[in-house]
Amino acid sequence: MTGYRGPTACAAAGISYRQLDYWARTDLVVPSVRSATGSGSQRLYSFRDIVVLKVVKRLLDAGVSLQNIRKAIDTLRARGVEDLAEITLISDGTTVYECRSPEEVVDLLQGGQGVFGIAISGAFKEIQGSLATLPAVRAGGEDTGQPSMMDELALRRARRQAV
Repeated sequence: MTGYRGPTACAAAGISYRQLDYWARTDLVVPSVRSATGSGSQRLYSFRDIVVLKVVKRLLDAGVSLQNIRKAIDTLRARGVEDLAEITLISDGTTVYECRSPEEVVDLLQGGQGVFGIAISGAFKEIQGSLATLPAVRAGGEDTGQPSMMDELALRRARRQAV
């Protein structure tokens, strides 16, 4: 298994050796190839370890506190996530979310509580399609009994796009 020494991992991840050493000693990101076994021994980091180092660095740069990053990573590890390089994390600068799929996002700082997002463009298209088949009412109050002209155009566009 190929490993990279601390200075190389630091250069690749854009962190200081002091950060690397602290994160290793506090078990935030531990080297998976070889850990230090005493004075004079050198840690060896795998490519995936360096990816995780870079992710931690980016979260720090985004304003997420080291305490929250640690809590997020601990939550993932407690759930049995072994390879942190295989997941997608997103952040708003305060909390850290795991994106499991386009439909499922989990707040890692709230004990894995699920959160949801609403794609406004998706809702917009859905409403356009629904209204295209429903009757409209003129401003004067009378029911037209048929879809409005604008909705009819939207219906035609939707039919063309479906083909």
